[in-house]
Amino acid sequence: MKNLEFGSRTYIMGILNLTPDSFSGDGIYGDVDRALREAERMVQEGADIIDVGGESTRPGALPVGEVEEINRVIPVIKALANKVSIPISIDTRKSEVAQRALDNGASIINDITGLESDRRMAQVAACYNAKVIIMHIKGTPQTMQRDPKYYSLTTEIIGKLNSLIQRAEQNGVKKENIIVDPGIGFGKTFEHNLEILNNLSHFKVLKKPILVGPSRKSFIGNILGSEPRERLFGTAACTAIAIKNGADIIRVHDVKEIKEVIKVTDAIVRSGETVNA
Repeated sequence: MKNLEFGSRTYIMGILNLTPDSFSGDGIYGDVDRALREAERMVQEGADIIDVGGESTRPGALPVGEVEEINRVIPVIKALANKVSIPISIDTRKSEVAQRALDNGASIINDITGLESDRRMAQVAACYNAKVIIMHIKGTPQTMQRDPKYYSLTTEIIGKLNSLIQRAEQNGVKKENIIVDPGIGFGKTFEHNLEILNNLSHFKVLKKPILVGPSRKSFIGNILGSEPRERLFGTAACTAIAIKNGADIIRVHDVKEIKEVIKVTDAIVRSGETVNA
């Protein structure tokens, strides 16, 4: 598995949705071969990480049972681990799903609740020495977009992430294994999402790599008046701004196109350094 050396370049995380109800319409449900072909295509296009998810976390999405989520993701992760050399991430908020994924080849846990909804998650991450992506969310997918309010958005998100980091470390997660995500679209208004991208450099105070997931999000659609699959250029603009303001990983649906955006932006932002594919 390739190591991620943050600071040298921006990494790209390709999204592999194994759900029937993805907000962006790209979900692959119940077809392992198709999922493998999609993942291999993303690797060929330049993905550095494949993020596998079996539960939609779009606004209003209903929870998926543990057994169903395992049945969706584990056959794909198991097969994918034998096909690709890049890290595989499991997008889940359930510790049992995470543990089964790590047993079958995943090495990163991407938890939208910041390891908070399932208190065993941190112990699982620590036991497997897995990298963890700690994301900020206000509420749950069912409630998060019901008029979210903040007194001071950036300060509050940083404070919450800091407390989640401390809890993870207290439960044995190594500090060098933690990545943070401010949670664009997760309990945030249109204005909040723009503010996060503008103020992303403030999150460097946490001294952790920063992941940003703007891909095809509704705030882009609000600006452009476009459907999810028509938001590529809007996602590209967000990607360039995020990198300029300190992002280390960009989580996207459109790997090939956003990889080009990342390479050009890195060449500018990182003082013209040569960026390897």
